[in-house]
Amino acid sequence: MSTAVGISDLLDENPVSRNQILIIILCALVAFMDGFDAQAIGYVAPSLLKAWHLKPAALGPVFSSGLFGLMLGALFIAPLADRFGRRPLILISTAAFGLMSLATVTAHDVQSLTWLRFLTGLGLGGCMPNAISATSEFAPARTRAFLVMVMFGGFTTGSLVGGLTASQLVSAYGWQSVFAVGGILPLALIPVLLIYLPESPRYLLLSGAPQARLMALARRLVPKADIAPDVIFRAEQTGVTRMSVASLFQSGRARSTALLWTIFFCSLLDVYLLVNWLPTLMNSVGASIKTSILAGSLLQLGGLIGGFLLGVVFDRRGARMAMAPAYLLASACIAAIGFTASVSIPLTLVAVLGAGFGVIGGQTAANALSAITYPTEIRSTGVGWALGIGRIGSIAGPALAGVLIGMQMPMRTLFLLSALPALVAAVATLGVVITRPDAAPRA
Repeated sequence: MSTAVGISDLLDENPVSRNQILIIILCALVAFMDGFDAQAIGYVAPSLLKAWHLKPAALGPVFSSGLFGLMLGALFIAPLADRFGRRPLILISTAAFGLMSLATVTAHDVQSLTWLRFLTGLGLGGCMPNAISATSEFAPARTRAFLVMVMFGGFTTGSLVGGLTASQLVSAYGWQSVFAVGGILPLALIPVLLIYLPESPRYLLLSGAPQARLMALARRLVPKADIAPDVIFRAEQTGVTRMSVASLFQSGRARSTALLWTIFFCSLLDVYLLVNWLPTLMNSVGASIKTSILAGSLLQLGGLIGGFLLGVVFDRRGARMAMAPAYLLASACIAAIGFTASVSIPLTLVAVLGAGFGVIGGQTAANALSAITYPTEIRSTGVGWALGIGRIGSIAGPALAGVLIGMQMPMRTLFLLSALPALVAAVATLGVVITRPDAAPRA
């Protein structure tokens, strides 16, 4: 008589294998490329302003267009993976943003740059939710949040490396070189992904893949497990009957979804306001271009440190202890930037590091929270829509900052206002934990 085995049980009951680690590394590399390309415009902005003789407010539409593309990609491209698989969407989206980043080298004015950043954003937006979903589905439940956050550390590392290399690239080869690198790297990764990145076993099971294919993948993922030749893999019951956005609000998920969207909106509003405007604002108060880019790099470094440390806290103590303190710290540090920027550059850089730890680290934790909140059937839809709603905040933040800067708002006031969304995210985190997202299906 054949034995029925759940895919989740098989992964949960065995140590993480080398092949699982390889897959998570591949997803992290995709995230690295995503992070490099997503933040590139912020790093080259000061040089671009001088090269094209523009005022800072002129780049507002450029920042927003890329983020608008990210939003549409997350809302409408990423969810296609719930129908067609994680692997093809990751491959297509990575190729798309690589090609569009490479094409950005040809931009010659604000209008052409705006359109190219929009098209790049579509690919970026379709890619990240599926890298998060794939990582979640290859990871055991006991370390799922940590591994998702480690994977997302690739995004933050890509942003950090972009900042560290941007000043050198721009000074030696011009601003176009940053986008050239941002296009070549993801395109070079495609052959590696084709060879080594498999489809999610949970997706294959739900899509009716042959048992022989599931057996081969299971033995690859958990080679030390004793899997009987006649085993039959079964799907866990999740109560999802239809893959749609409406499913995000069914079976007791409505409150979790609404609060997650609030967290993502507020968190990404602050992240992208800082990422896009911080180097330019630092330069406007007297910091050199290299120091201004350093500030952007420290923001990402703080986020990278925060992501790893909060990942450990998340798995051991839960989302509340990881995320609420992080967003409270972010709120305080963002406000501090406004008070220290015109007084002490070193103090400002410390505040920037703390802001990155809190708001980027908190966003990393929010990604993991969204992945464990939704079952496999709607995971890419759930993560994609959370990120998509967050992208509305990421558009609003830089655009509103551009308007306020154009109105000559004092820097201190601007950063005090920017501290409020992180405070709201902290409160929303406490609300979403009440819904017990850790009790969501493990599929």
